[in-house]
Amino acid sequence: MRSEPIPARPAANRRVFLARGLAAFGGAWLAGGPLQWAQGAGDEEDPEKTAVELITPAAQKAIDLGLVFLARQQHDDGSFGSGGYSRNVAVCGLAGMAFMSSGSTPGRGPYGAQASRCVDFILDNAQDSGFIDVPGSSSHGPMYGHGFATLFLAEAYGMTQRGDIREKLAKAVELIVNTQNGEGGWRYQPVRQDADISVTVCEVMALRAARNAGFYVPKETIDKSVEFVKRSQNADGGFMYMIQGGPSQFPRSAAGVVALYSAGVYEGPEIEKGLAYLMDNIPGRDAFNRESHYFYGHYYAVQAMWHAGGESWRRWYPAIRDELCFRQRPDDGAWSDPICQEYGTAMACLVLQMPNNYLPIFQR
Repeated sequence: MRSEPIPARPAANRRVFLARGLAAFGGAWLAGGPLQWAQGAGDEEDPEKTAVELITPAAQKAIDLGLVFLARQQHDDGSFGSGGYSRNVAVCGLAGMAFMSSGSTPGRGPYGAQASRCVDFILDNAQDSGFIDVPGSSSHGPMYGHGFATLFLAEAYGMTQRGDIREKLAKAVELIVNTQNGEGGWRYQPVRQDADISVTVCEVMALRAARNAGFYVPKETIDKSVEFVKRSQNADGGFMYMIQGGPSQFPRSAAGVVALYSAGVYEGPEIEKGLAYLMDNIPGRDAFNRESHYFYGHYYAVQAMWHAGGESWRRWYPAIRDELCFRQRPDDGAWSDPICQEYGTAMACLVLQMPNNYLPIFQR
């Protein structure tokens, strides 16, 4: 049974109109009724009202160069990546989302052909079990790839309604549900063993995207994941890697906040403490690469601030926007990352294009 649609804010521009058109068939996450938007907030609190202003000409140029680079790097089979991450499904899914964040959809728009090839590559590597993986290209954590690939397929399905996507996406979602461990999380392999916050966030976002697209996700699966994420939060507002204990770090803490938002937790002490922790790590050129997993962290942090809106968003996005523009390689438009340059570039393009609001998974 499809749940009631999420109430929409008045569309302020074409970005919002297109994104909501793509998500029109989606529903509220929780079975108890539609999610409620905060009432009475002024335009200055609403990121969607100022999105156009935030993507400066310099930022748009950086986005354009990054997307051209990605299109040039796509392999004949639709995949991306090099070295140990060649033909990695996570990198492919993220690149596909970067193309779609610019307004293209699979088969339509300036990057429609590239997005369509991303879909085909991921479908070609979806196993009968539902697991999406290319053996030998997933490093140590193939469930990362499965989560990002599933998220991408859910967004692509919402734009195309393709039957071949629906069939394999349904199996991919079922695999995630069936491999949740007793603590409420997931880890590197598609088995019910241990769990960490990082992989768990990937799977929660994939489930949310699938739910938005009309796929059934058990409420108890989400409830358990929320409890796992909340138990992973430290007293300083950041998040530990595993619930057995450990220090907070920026990348996984950004992911933890987004996991709560994705699960329908929009307010409460966990959100407040998490946002405060992130704001202590606001981007600055002197801080670039001070921690590993830089792009992973900022991919989630910009989503957290987009959801939060208000002063958090107004301070965060210009800071990360200007930092990424400064760090883009001038010769080819790419961003470097230890995983691979295609990964770094896809992540940077997703961060910079957050105000576009084209992808349903990123909508507030």
